[in-house]
Amino acid sequence: MKADKYTYKVTWVQEDGEYAGLCVEFPSLSWLAKTPEAALRGVRKVVSGAVADMRANGEDIPEPLATHKFSGKFQVRIPPDVHRNLVIEAAEEHISLNRLVSAKLTKQG
Repeated sequence: MKADKYTYKVTWVQEDGEYAGLCVEFPSLSWLAKTPEAALRGVRKVVSGAVADMRANGEDIPEPLATHKFSGKFQVRIPPDVHRNLVIEAAEEHISLNRLVSAKLTKQG
Protein backbone atom coordinates (compact mmCIF):
# COMPACT_ATOMS: atom_id res chain seq x y z
CA MET A 1 0.00 0.00 0.00
CA LYS A 2 1.52 3.28 -1.09
CA ALA A 3 1.35 6.42 1.03
CA ASP A 4 0.48 8.47 -2.05
CA LYS A 5 -3.05 7.01 -2.11
CA TYR A 6 -4.01 8.68 1.16
CA THR A 7 -6.14 11.81 1.46
CA TYR A 8 -3.97 14.87 1.96
CA LYS A 9 -4.85 18.45 2.73
CA VAL A 10 -2.80 21.62 3.07
CA THR A 11 -4.05 24.54 5.13
CA TRP A 12 -2.66 27.82 6.43
CA VAL A 13 -2.00 27.92 10.21
CA GLN A 14 -2.10 31.54 11.32
CA GLU A 15 -0.59 30.84 14.75
CA ASP A 16 2.50 29.24 13.21
CA GLY A 17 2.70 31.49 10.17
CA GLU A 18 3.16 28.41 7.99
CA TYR A 19 1.24 25.88 5.96
CA ALA A 20 0.33 22.56 7.55
CA GLY A 21 0.27 19.36 5.54
CA LEU A 22 -2.27 16.91 6.95
CA CYS A 23 -3.43 13.38 6.20
CA VAL A 24 -7.05 12.38 6.93
CA GLU A 25 -6.18 8.73 7.57
CA PHE A 26 -3.36 9.69 9.98
CA PRO A 27 -4.84 12.60 11.99
CA SER A 28 -1.93 12.72 14.44
CA LEU A 29 0.64 13.40 11.68
CA SER A 30 1.38 16.81 10.16
CA TRP A 31 4.15 18.85 8.60
CA LEU A 32 4.69 22.62 8.78
CA ALA A 33 6.41 24.48 5.95
CA LYS A 34 6.69 27.94 4.40
CA THR A 35 4.97 26.87 1.15
CA PRO A 36 1.96 24.64 0.48
CA GLU A 37 4.06 22.46 -1.82
CA ALA A 38 6.67 21.86 0.87
CA ALA A 39 3.96 21.09 3.45
CA LEU A 40 2.47 18.47 1.14
CA ARG A 41 5.86 16.91 0.38
CA GLY A 42 6.67 16.85 4.10
CA VAL A 43 3.48 15.21 5.29
CA ARG A 44 3.66 12.62 2.48
CA LYS A 45 7.18 11.74 3.64
CA VAL A 46 6.04 11.47 7.29
CA VAL A 47 3.10 9.24 6.31
CA SER A 48 5.35 7.08 4.16
CA GLY A 49 7.68 6.62 7.13
CA ALA A 50 4.80 5.80 9.46
CA VAL A 51 3.44 3.21 7.03
CA ALA A 52 6.90 1.61 6.71
CA ASP A 53 7.27 1.48 10.51
CA MET A 54 3.81 0.01 10.95
CA ARG A 55 4.49 -2.59 8.27
CA ALA A 56 7.82 -3.53 9.91
CA ASN A 57 6.09 -3.93 13.28
CA GLY A 58 3.20 -5.98 11.91
CA GLU A 59 0.65 -3.29 12.77
CA ASP A 60 -2.62 -2.71 10.93
CA ILE A 61 -2.17 0.02 8.34
CA PRO A 62 -5.15 2.32 7.68
CA GLU A 63 -6.83 1.77 4.32
CA PRO A 64 -6.75 4.85 2.10
CA LEU A 65 -10.23 6.36 1.81
CA ALA A 66 -9.68 6.62 -1.95
CA THR A 67 -9.50 2.83 -2.30
CA HIS A 68 -12.38 2.05 0.07
CA LYS A 69 -15.60 0.78 -1.50
CA PHE A 70 -18.63 2.67 -0.17
CA SER A 71 -22.11 1.11 -0.21
CA GLY A 72 -23.95 4.42 -0.38
CA LYS A 73 -25.85 3.50 2.78
CA PHE A 74 -25.42 4.61 6.36
CA GLN A 75 -27.72 4.70 9.36
CA VAL A 76 -28.36 7.84 11.33
CA ARG A 77 -30.40 8.38 14.48
CA ILE A 78 -32.51 11.51 14.74
CA PRO A 79 -35.17 12.67 17.21
CA PRO A 80 -38.64 11.25 16.44
CA ASP A 81 -40.12 14.70 15.79
CA VAL A 82 -37.42 15.45 13.19
CA HIS A 83 -38.15 12.08 11.55
CA ARG A 84 -41.87 12.88 11.46
CA ASN A 85 -41.26 16.35 9.99
CA LEU A 86 -39.02 14.91 7.28
CA VAL A 87 -41.63 12.28 6.37
CA ILE A 88 -44.28 15.00 6.11
CA GLU A 89 -42.01 17.18 3.97
CA ALA A 90 -41.23 14.26 1.65
CA ALA A 91 -44.92 13.41 1.31
CA GLU A 92 -45.77 17.04 0.52
CA GLU A 93 -43.10 17.05 -2.21
CA HIS A 94 -44.27 13.63 -3.51
CA ILE A 95 -40.79 12.11 -3.12
CA SER A 96 -39.35 9.39 -0.92
CA LEU A 97 -37.83 10.16 2.45
CA ASN A 98 -34.53 8.82 1.13
CA ARG A 99 -34.58 11.21 -1.83
CA LEU A 100 -35.44 14.18 0.39
CA VAL A 101 -32.66 13.46 2.90
CA SER A 102 -30.14 12.77 0.15
CA ALA A 103 -30.98 16.11 -1.47
CA LYS A 104 -30.61 17.92 1.87
CA LEU A 105 -27.24 16.28 2.52
CA THR A 106 -25.86 17.15 -0.90
CA LYS A 107 -26.91 20.80 -0.86
CA GLN A 108 -23.96 23.19 -0.80
CA GLY A 109 -24.42 25.63 2.06
